[in-house]
Amino acid sequence: MGKYLLKSLLIFMLLFFGNNTLLSQEKKLKKAKEQYDKYQYIDAQETYLKVARKGYKSADLFMNLGDSYYFNSQFEEALKWYEELVNSYPDQIQPEYYFRYAQTLKTVERYQDSDIYMKKFAAANGNDLRAKLFLDGSDYLKRIDFQSGRFEIENASVNSSFVEFGTAFYGKNIVFSSSRDTLTFKKTIHQWNGEAFLNLFEAKYDSVNNNFSKIKRFDRKINSKFHESTPVFTKDTRTIYFTRNNFEEGKLGRDQKGTNKLKIYRSYKNPEGGWTTPQNLPFNSDEYSVAHPTLSSDEKTLYFSSDMPGGKGSSDLYEVAINSDGSFGEPKNLGDRINTEGKETFPFIGADGELYFSSDGHMGLGGLDVYVTKINPQTDKEKLVVNVGRPINGPKDDFAFIIDENTKKGYFSSNREGGKGSDDIYSFVELEDLKDFCETTIAGLVTDKDTNELLPGTKVSLYDSNNNLIQSFVVGDEATYSQLVECESSYFVRAEKEEYNTLEKLVNTSDKSQTIDTPLALEKKIKTADVGDDLTKILALKPIYFDFNGYTIRSDAKIELAKVIEVMNQYANMKLEIRAHTDSHGEDQYNLYLSEKRAEATVNYMIDNGISADRLTGKGYGETQLVNDCGNESNCEKDKHQLNRRSEFIIVK
Repeated sequence: MGKYLLKSLLIFMLLFFGNNTLLSQEKKLKKAKEQYDKYQYIDAQETYLKVARKGYKSADLFMNLGDSYYFNSQFEEALKWYEELVNSYPDQIQPEYYFRYAQTLKTVERYQDSDIYMKKFAAANGNDLRAKLFLDGSDYLKRIDFQSGRFEIENASVNSSFVEFGTAFYGKNIVFSSSRDTLTFKKTIHQWNGEAFLNLFEAKYDSVNNNFSKIKRFDRKINSKFHESTPVFTKDTRTIYFTRNNFEEGKLGRDQKGTNKLKIYRSYKNPEGGWTTPQNLPFNSDEYSVAHPTLSSDEKTLYFSSDMPGGKGSSDLYEVAINSDGSFGEPKNLGDRINTEGKETFPFIGADGELYFSSDGHMGLGGLDVYVTKINPQTDKEKLVVNVGRPINGPKDDFAFIIDENTKKGYFSSNREGGKGSDDIYSFVELEDLKDFCETTIAGLVTDKDTNELLPGTKVSLYDSNNNLIQSFVVGDEATYSQLVECESSYFVRAEKEEYNTLEKLVNTSDKSQTIDTPLALEKKIKTADVGDDLTKILALKPIYFDFNGYTIRSDAKIELAKVIEVMNQYANMKLEIRAHTDSHGEDQYNLYLSEKRAEATVNYMIDNGISADRLTGKGYGETQLVNDCGNESNCEKDKHQLNRRSEFIIVK
């Protein structure tokens, strides 16, 4: 009896403590979710990790844990948890997580695997612009390689072991954001990433050593105890726009959920030195972020990034007019030529009207990549959004690109491997302008040569000039194929289908972008023939040529006639009528006579080569049965007249 009592007690204790453990995990998950919703990713990570390490699993746990790293640009850690999600809960994956997983795969250069999940994303979310960009630009790596190698980069001397990014030209000096903490006794730590808050720092240009030195904090009116970043100055250096946390008059503003957002502030330089108290711009809000300002070349337009309502993605690029009195117009979204459902941010306007920006929605190498396009395009070419290529871009985040287009020198920021801190500033020299991309496509329709019927199911293969297979595919119901190839190259296009002769065509591409129409008309190996059919078409005979004004069988005609004779030898009951035709040149009566002599010569040749005379008849039609409108009064070209100079071998039995 005591044995059963002890067993019951043990079961009760296991259930009790098991339920308490489950309740504890659920409480931790709730706490983590609250932290996550407030963007306190570091705290959320710790809570999620503790739960995961105890063996607790769910799709939500893996999604949120992955996100807590993804939104801090810790992509390799994010990849680990997204992979758990994909492998453990394939039926519970939201389309956006196919995209995020694909992005993190890129950051470890698993581009083929990334493409697999981008295809899944596109299949589940086909109307998403990121999906369309992927489907339309599946050769994105080739395009990026084409633009690569145009920059020479190096890690900037201003970097420390902390975060540095977001450089601005300030006369000959530069101003940038850094989390280096100069406070001796107190460090202000940001809960999003565990780093000190960002301040602006100025580096003075040393003309003797052609370098930057004497790095110091920027003006104390500009810097606060929270974030300041991504400044831009007017050309006279007397006005600054910059990004700061929603912090004014010693108070930290929050949205309805309690989250502090970013705002753009403006300040003016005092004549006696220092800067005026920064004022936040009228289109800022407590409910959304406005950040990363830049100015047009004429300084009449401000560009920025925001997640304000009405945008397309997690952040979009906007423009707003700066009026002559310093007031502002209404912000205008730059539209879906530039903005995607992903993140578009860190705009910069070059002197020639180029818009540089960073995005994870356009096709790139991983994380944020830098792109360029014309802000006011005049041609279709100028509308293109182009990845600037390696070495500016890589598998991690690359952003905050600026360039002096007179000197071709500039800066960008990146969290790539090999830097001094988690984000570093890199200086660069642009060695070569953006290259015009040459894009050639070989495309065509696959048909039956005799009937012109479509031939779905045909295997089409593309080989390079060394006969190496590039691509092979089977055409669908529409019997069309299309393949992007390199310019100034040679290719063989081969079509194969059961019951048809294999066809191969040589295609040479030029140095211009184009689509080369290459139809593939296949011949059946075994063809059917009936009374009234023309063996000329069935056997695809070349024209039976005669010398001018002559009717002697030429050597090239003998080859074609040998094919007809061979068919008649195979089918002993077949009878033919040989019909000879001329074009409209010359007198009608003479053409009739000439065609009759040619028909007679053809019959006699075939009889001499073993075909019984009672199986053949011949008739000349002169110019009475033209296949086109090239009659006596016409001005047809030679090739059109040539169509009328023909022989027919009509089956009469």
